[in-house]
Amino acid sequence: MKRTAKAGLMVSVLAVTATGALASSHREAPGITKSPKVDATDFYMFRSYEPGREDYVTFIANYQPLQAPYGGPNYFTMDSDAIYEIHIDNDGDAIEDITFQFDFENKLAMNGRGIAVPVGDIDVAIPLKAAGPISRTDTGTLNEIETYQLNMITGDRRTGDISPINRPGAGPNFGKPVDNIGSKTIPNYEDYAGRFMYDIDVPNCDGPGRVFVGQRAEAFAVNLGEIFDLVNLVPLEGSIEQSRDNDDLVGKFNVTSLAIEVPIDCVTGDGNGVIGAWTTASLPQAEIEDPSPTYEGTSVYGGAWVQQSRLSNPLVNEVVIGLPDKDLFNAAEPTQDSALADYVTNPTLPFLLDALFRGPLGADGNIAPSNLPRQDLVTAFLTGFPGFNQQATVTGSEMMRLNTAVPPTPRDAQNPFGVVAEDLAGFPNGRRPGDDTVDIALRVVMGALCHPVPLGAELGVEGAVEDTESDLINLGLCAPEDAPVGTAPFTDGAPISAAELGNSFPYLNTPLAGAGN
Repeated sequence: MKRTAKAGLMVSVLAVTATGALASSHREAPGITKSPKVDATDFYMFRSYEPGREDYVTFIANYQPLQAPYGGPNYFTMDSDAIYEIHIDNDGDAIEDITFQFDFENKLAMNGRGIAVPVGDIDVAIPLKAAGPISRTDTGTLNEIETYQLNMITGDRRTGDISPINRPGAGPNFGKPVDNIGSKTIPNYEDYAGRFMYDIDVPNCDGPGRVFVGQRAEAFAVNLGEIFDLVNLVPLEGSIEQSRDNDDLVGKFNVTSLAIEVPIDCVTGDGNGVIGAWTTASLPQAEIEDPSPTYEGTSVYGGAWVQQSRLSNPLVNEVVIGLPDKDLFNAAEPTQDSALADYVTNPTLPFLLDALFRGPLGADGNIAPSNLPRQDLVTAFLTGFPGFNQQATVTGSEMMRLNTAVPPTPRDAQNPFGVVAEDLAGFPNGRRPGDDTVDIALRVVMGALCHPVPLGAELGVEGAVEDTESDLINLGLCAPEDAPVGTAPFTDGAPISAAELGNSFPYLNTPLAGAGN
């Protein structure tokens, strides 16, 4: 290493969305724009829905946003000076109980010299990642090899007990496939990348897990350009067409995924079965630029690890945290979140949407929810809900929460609107790749939960019947009059569904090729 669903259960899943306001995290703070290799983009956490894997939890931490498939010649290796971590709190004190830590190393082929070819009477190093075609069984022409070690840390991430995670009978070293350069370099990328999906022995765990690290196709569906151009669209169904043409990321960009799947019993500990989790990336505190850089490094690093990025619920830093505190949020740990509580109790996004759309919506007055301070968001953002995603101990903190007692929904039966569409295994009860978090969150942040929702039967409400008006229930978070447009069908027009994605680990699709698509 380098240096069982009940009433409260449903309420919690719904409300946690409100804090996340949209989805994902791309270039979300001024500081992180200078370090794209450690920029976390998305975090997924869900009961595995691959057939036969229902007793597992999958975590996927994505990094390096907006990877153009043709973005060579160096493409998107991970930072060998950084550590990347997935933290799990299983008792509710907002302190990690388990950390999965990824530590990368990049080397040139030929024992660090790189592949060279004869030019005249001398051998000269080639400028490319590969000197010829690559396949699952033949990687001899690959010019740069990326590997990593995976550790499980019990207790504090820096002072806890560190246990290397091994491949059965093969030790602690794992490989990462080179990015999808193009069809001439890698004719069958998915077959080649499959070589790097490993079974793992997880310490203190009765069963094996799996891990995969590598480039995947982006699955965050969003009308990104229009959203950040002061929401340059009227965000209502009927005002914009739901179309892949509106999607600025899916089908256009790749990401790098750190995916790990472990048995549920390995991460729930002695808690109540609800786990909270978040991802981070850290660099050493000191950096000195090397005036004579080499492949091995352009800087010299030293000192304690300093957290550079942090992500759990989607788009918290983009549209909840104010600009002066975005870098501070990335550096903070969940136990410090109460210091930023004003951004939750008095959120600015509804204020901005009111300023932009009061006229287009034909409203006579303010369309932002008026239940200030927004205790509904505090419950979702910092504490969770009793009976569902509130843990055994309640500590105000921003984490993605998953009730591991809720069974997974098979891929073809999943509803992209998750819990609000009575699919209890979906966002915001964790997050699956096929959950349309943008549309869900737009509706929730504008007050959908102040109005009756079709969850009476799931909540165990006496007399509630599926698919009838009696199934509707007000969750008690706020009143309908608090949210004048809470029933409006807000959307960004960029759809996503599980049917577009894989049905097996690591779930995200094969990355787009740089050429030969």
